Amino acid sequence: MELHSSSFEHGAPIPVRHTCDGADASPPLAWSGVSDDTKSLALIVDDPDAPDPKAPKRIWVHWVLYNIPPTVHELPEGGEQSPVPRGALVGLNDSGQPGYEGPCPPIGRHRYFHTLYALDAMLPDLGVRATRKDLDAAMRGHILSTAQWMGTFER
Repeated sequence: MELHSSSFEHGAPIPVRHTCDGADASPPLAWSGVSDDTKSLALIVDDPDAPDPKAPKRIWVHWVLYNIPPTVHELPEGGEQSPVPRGALVGLNDSGQPGYEGPCPPIGRHRYFHTLYALDAMLPDLGVRATRKDLDAAMRGHILSTAQWMGTFER
């Protein structure tokens, strides 16, 4: 399975429009090579470089999206609302809000990993307060494959 964005190259800077300094629009994402036995897809966008003195190994979660139908092969660039395919469910980012939260590092250059998971099951509705931790637990034992696209951002 392969994941990419037409907005930035893998490992390259993320355009300002996808960040808190711009429109905070989610980047367009597209994927291919999803296996026929995939029942749903999930997407997590996170920043492993987020500093937190209380939790130095903390990973800041920017987007949690799951139960994306396997017939969907792309997410368009978001506007004021993150694009959510019919049937998909949205979890909370680490700001406690549903949907996409763009890069907004307080200091330094951060990496933002967009990870797509192909799953062998539709997941149960994890509720309106679902977090990445909830999604990770629900996906355990159901991951068929993953694909990743990474961009950077520095303010």
